[in-house]
Amino acid sequence: MDMLLDLLNSRPLVNGEEQDALGDPAEGRRWAREHGGEGSPAELALLRETRDLLQDMVRGEGSPAALSPLLQGVHQIPEISSNDLQWIIKTPPHARLAVEAVPAWAATEEQLPGRLRPCANAECRLFLLDRSRANRARWCSMAVCGNREKARRHYERTH
Repeated sequence: MDMLLDLLNSRPLVNGEEQDALGDPAEGRRWAREHGGEGSPAELALLRETRDLLQDMVRGEGSPAALSPLLQGVHQIPEISSNDLQWIIKTPPHARLAVEAVPAWAATEEQLPGRLRPCANAECRLFLLDRSRANRARWCSMAVCGNREKARRHYERTH
């Protein structure tokens, strides 16, 4: 789930300017390598495409059917050890990270329905995974976005 959230949050607004961690070749290569990828141009292009599709779905603007082209030819193979069973995704190396984000998103939607969502701050592009008991988290960061929103509402009430 951490890689999924990192992927969704790889294009934030910083001081009103978009920063795309996957857009710059050197930065993208570093990002991909930190997450177990190789950082090739083909991998980064697929990660950007997958990120955009997943962001649309989390916002409720896209359909899971849009992921079909990404998943064509992908197989899961069971790998049994003495302790457990793991499912290994078989896909071309450049597509592995992008493909792994899809079952991570699906598992999140199944196990924590409605808890993966965009930040409620209209000036923020980040996403959050609400792990609170009440399922009422609204901001990616209470210290940044939450504080700004509360200060804005307070100012509007008092002026």
